[in-house]
Amino acid sequence: MSKKSLFTLLAVVVGACTLFASDSTVTIQSKHLSPADGKGMYTNYCAPCHGVTGKGNGKFASTLKRTPTDLTVLSRNNHGVFPADHVIGVIGHGTSNSGHDKAGMPVWAETLGTIDQNNKLDTPLRISNLSKYLETLQSK
Repeated sequence: MSKKSLFTLLAVVVGACTLFASDSTVTIQSKHLSPADGKGMYTNYCAPCHGVTGKGNGKFASTLKRTPTDLTVLSRNNHGVFPADHVIGVIGHGTSNSGHDKAGMPVWAETLGTIDQNNKLDTPLRISNLSKYLETLQSK
């Protein structure tokens, strides 16, 4: 990864986390992860807020304006079916209905798209594999 790409990625991640934090600055370190590594992407980008187990209790959760979603009950809340299309949409587009809701889930597509500047087609693959990993976290 070039220095410019790395600095761009870091700026986006730090900016997004700072924007969604209430009083504290939240920083998530970026790593060059394989597009196939859903668990690695979750651990690096999602777990700081949603927690390692996905229950919404990550180390930064208390600094956010809104409690992160418990990702382990997505299937239960959707009549036993994992809502993959919805999850992919939220990862790619965030949860803000307007550009003014700074308390919602940030848009991760841009960040995931800056990981490998040489292959922009990796972004949908990264989002899909991240969604597939979230499906493994569902409570029984």
